[in-house]
Amino acid sequence: MGFYEHIKRQFKTIADNHGFAGEAISVSALRPLYGGAAERGGAGRQNFQCHKARGDIIEATFQGARGQAFTDRPGDYKGHLRDVLSLNLSNSFERAVFIASLNAVMRHIGYVSTTIHCTDGEQEACAAELREFIKKCYGRPRIALVGFQPAMAAGLARSFQIKIVDFDVENIGKKVVGVIICGPDRAGEVIDCCDLTLVTGSTVVDGTIERFLKIKPVIFYGVTIASVAEMCGYARFCPCSH
Repeated sequence: MGFYEHIKRQFKTIADNHGFAGEAISVSALRPLYGGAAERGGAGRQNFQCHKARGDIIEATFQGARGQAFTDRPGDYKGHLRDVLSLNLSNSFERAVFIASLNAVMRHIGYVSTTIHCTDGEQEACAAELREFIKKCYGRPRIALVGFQPAMAAGLARSFQIKIVDFDVENIGKKVVGVIICGPDRAGEVIDCCDLTLVTGSTVVDGTIERFLKIKPVIFYGVTIASVAEMCGYARFCPCSH
């Protein structure tokens, strides 16, 4: 069974068990956070805002609970939960709607509690917590950061040797914190020479997540993957989300 089929089956089982299939759900595209920054961007870091790849956020609302996801194809959606469960997930818009809806439903039933992106100023605090967490749990590993998040990259570079892979063509080739950002074609090479891999959770929306599931150790970050990480037992770091 494929990754997305597995997630769909679990979500459908939960929806059926709670009698949610016929309940309404709405999804809205929000303005890009902090003038364009997203799960990979950073507040106040104007040189590296994510205006394109994974740069926008959508938010699903289900019985008052909210769940978010980042995508390069934002848009609005209204229907019933059974409609979301019937999506083919063949493109990033459908996957974003599905994942945001999953986060909203899982939050509604108390399965997850951190499905809303952190607020302005909290990304630096997140980066500091991540740095201390890695020191405590992994020592001084060489780190592959998949998905350029400026505050996180800057914080990690203070204590660790890092390499960065990004999916945005506008970032690839740029030098930040002393590191040249590599494109996805070099992800395997970068990961192979590192001891720990940090991966943006929005890979669950862009369809690349399966490339990273067999990597050990790997930690996903961000709100997008909140419910999937909990359902599948993936390590996730997102201490400042709401």
